[in-house]
Amino acid sequence: MNALIVAAGLGTRLKPLTDTMPKALVPVGGVPMLEHQIGRLREEGFTHIVVNVHHFGEQIIDFVRAHDFGVQVDISDERGLLLDTGGALRQASHFFTDGEPVLIHNVDIFSNASPAELYAQHVSSGADASLLVSRRETARYLAFDEAMRLVGWTNVKTQQRKVVSGTDFGEPDTEATLLAFAGIHVVSPSLFGALDDFGTVFSIIDFYLSAASHYDIRGIEPPAGFRLVDAGKPETLPLAAELLKNSCGQPADDTV
Repeated sequence: MNALIVAAGLGTRLKPLTDTMPKALVPVGGVPMLEHQIGRLREEGFTHIVVNVHHFGEQIIDFVRAHDFGVQVDISDERGLLLDTGGALRQASHFFTDGEPVLIHNVDIFSNASPAELYAQHVSSGADASLLVSRRETARYLAFDEAMRLVGWTNVKTQQRKVVSGTDFGEPDTEATLLAFAGIHVVSPSLFGALDDFGTVFSIIDFYLSAASHYDIRGIEPPAGFRLVDAGKPETLPLAAELLKNSCGQPADDTV
């Protein structure tokens, strides 16, 4: 199984820690975030992992080279230009040549969801992309129809909306389920060509909203008892450590 760990971000919410190191190497419970993520994916059966880098990217490259993780780990180098989450997948897609889907996992997201189970659900569904989403409180939500197909995005604080072409999300008497994106998703190679057509620097959410009118983009809710911590802020690092220790935690306020 293939995976892309999104680790290139500037980590501005983790300052001053990220003034001298990349977000991916910030310790959680004494162990760098990236090491936790690679270890979890290896344990769940993923054999090929790509890590994208930008901010202090050379530190991540040196870290990967200095460790034998027991799986193939490649680097997608964005040190010249930070490509955002969609551009990151577009650039990294050339590493995935076996025709199999790719699990994408933000480096600072810690949860008790099984990446392998999400991957298997995606494969069995036949969807082009499957997004792990949950019923937690946030400002920004993805909107899904009764079949859990993506129909839009909304910011409930600003009332901003983005609607998938051909859907009636936001129209009077139209119901949609609003769910928070967990920063974990699976993409099939059927979408790689569309990525090439989208541009160079772009958000994966904007891409999904554009592609959903022609491709099957679905949400998947986790089982009961789902816990998630966004470890992208200093105050949530202890919560992530506690989640790893006890397999429980507090929902994050938001996910980027």
